[in-house]
Amino acid sequence: MLNARPSCIWSAASSCGTPDLQPHLRPLRTRLNRAGALTFAALCTVTAAATLTQAGLNAGFDAWDAAAVFLIAITTGWLAWGAAQAFVGLPSLAPLPRVGLITHAFPPTAILVPICNENPVEVCARVQAMHMSLQKAGVPADFAILSDTSDPDALIAERIALAPLFPLDDGPNRVYYRVRTDRYGRKAGNVEEFIRKSGGNYTYVVMLDADSLMEGETIRHMVHRMEGNPGIGLLQTLPKIVGANSAFGRAMQFSASFHSPVFARGLARMQGQAGPFWGHNAIARVRAVSQCCGLPELSGPPPFGGTILSHDYVEAALLVRGGWQVEMDPRIEGSFEEGPDNLLAFARRDRRWCQGNLQHIRLLNAPGLRSWSRFVFVQGILSYLVSLAWGAFLIVSMLSAATAGTPNYFPNSYQLFPVFPDDRTFQIIALAVGVGGLLLLPKLAIFAESVAVRRTAGFGGAGRAFASVLSETLLTALIAPLMLMYQSRAVAEVLSGRDGGWPATARGEGRLTMLDGWRSGQWITLFGVAVTIFVMQAAPALIVWLLPVTIPMIIAPLLITVTSWRIFTSVFRVPQETALSPVVADYRRRMAQDAGMEGIPNGAITRSA
Repeated sequence: MLNARPSCIWSAASSCGTPDLQPHLRPLRTRLNRAGALTFAALCTVTAAATLTQAGLNAGFDAWDAAAVFLIAITTGWLAWGAAQAFVGLPSLAPLPRVGLITHAFPPTAILVPICNENPVEVCARVQAMHMSLQKAGVPADFAILSDTSDPDALIAERIALAPLFPLDDGPNRVYYRVRTDRYGRKAGNVEEFIRKSGGNYTYVVMLDADSLMEGETIRHMVHRMEGNPGIGLLQTLPKIVGANSAFGRAMQFSASFHSPVFARGLARMQGQAGPFWGHNAIARVRAVSQCCGLPELSGPPPFGGTILSHDYVEAALLVRGGWQVEMDPRIEGSFEEGPDNLLAFARRDRRWCQGNLQHIRLLNAPGLRSWSRFVFVQGILSYLVSLAWGAFLIVSMLSAATAGTPNYFPNSYQLFPVFPDDRTFQIIALAVGVGGLLLLPKLAIFAESVAVRRTAGFGGAGRAFASVLSETLLTALIAPLMLMYQSRAVAEVLSGRDGGWPATARGEGRLTMLDGWRSGQWITLFGVAVTIFVMQAAPALIVWLLPVTIPMIIAPLLITVTSWRIFTSVFRVPQETALSPVVADYRRRMAQDAGMEGIPNGAITRSA
């Protein structure tokens, strides 16, 4: 569905007609970056498969070996693709494009804040902080708080808490609030209804989540970018995580600030003009969204039918199919969000993402989609299926060792000297080092690049940044077996037809008790103990290789609990803590003032998005 372009009414650094693309968005560079990443991933895949095949041939190749080779090819290819994304992103992008002044009236812009059973005090404080930031920046954008809250008591609390916003409906930054009775399509349907009923009043919509914050100057820059290139349908920012306190949350916050910009640069270079949409902290052209992004219900019951849960990827693909550019720019500052503060909250959210991504299996053959959009769908599907592949590889390796017969040292009659079977140790160690390298080298390369460009200064200096990188890597390694189990269970549930729905995620859930950890992690502990006992009995030679996996499983309740506790240390320092954004500071000030608001305690109301 190709769309006619709006006439050029404003220009920044480019002239009307066809604006100059930034270097990393030019088609030739995009194709070369994609080809380089795919080639690297393919080489790593072939090397890993060949190494394991050679090890199997030395001892007699059987069906277990064939299965292991297949699984290691999938998992290594996935790891290599992620590493390639980081390597492609290492060189810095050119400075942000120059934007000029809008010589005509500022285009009508709405800031959409979809909410559903949120803490209304927090929502109010965020809108007030952004409202003040917009006024200081001279950006006349309206707010639309789009509520899908269904609980009657929560609705009452919501209306009371949001009441201070309603006097703001006069002037250039008006605030609107509406409650849907028909909650069709969840968040995507909420936004779609606004576009259908009120979108004609606006040229652009800035789409946020309930926990999002954006500086007024950031929104001004994004509007300027959209005005300067009439071909852009959507511009996505890379939001920074703020407000984390726990070990888990601060590690995620550090990774999002230190590692994610480099991975995002690689993604921007490989995606080109067919970039991603993450559902929030982005600006979209109303005309493009209204023409391209209507999402139907998938036929059949959930989990593969019904509402498309991972709607953002689909909307990006539909915009690209319609001839619009979708651009992600990690250089845009002043965009923030909050993240889960414990592993359980993350796993619940990840369960919804898992079901949403697996739904994309039904969309791979959708008519008119660009090949890269289909490839992105495949990536999203594999991001969860690869957990099953890792688990299957471990199981196959155990069964192969357990069923291996006793070596025959005298295979021939009247043989005088024994024949010892070839040792697999070298090949296995080489494979382990290679897989470990794909996990570790990108982070070390990012650290080296950060030191070279002096980016580590915002993270407490090179020494403290390196300590944070090592700490985050260690914590990730400990949590990885737990996430493997959670994701494997999620995939198994979806494939078996179990609908996970849209689970509620408690905002500010924070610290967990040991009882919480035991209830949520005991099944992982039991599995880890069972695997350890089996390997010690059936294949004791493998136990050393499996302990890095089984020990975190065995102590899963402890890890879940302890990582949710607040840490008082300078490790995981990020720039946004030492140079606090004005809009974040304003939000925190307002929350401190409202902390004792009678009848609406902070964190008492949970969210479902």
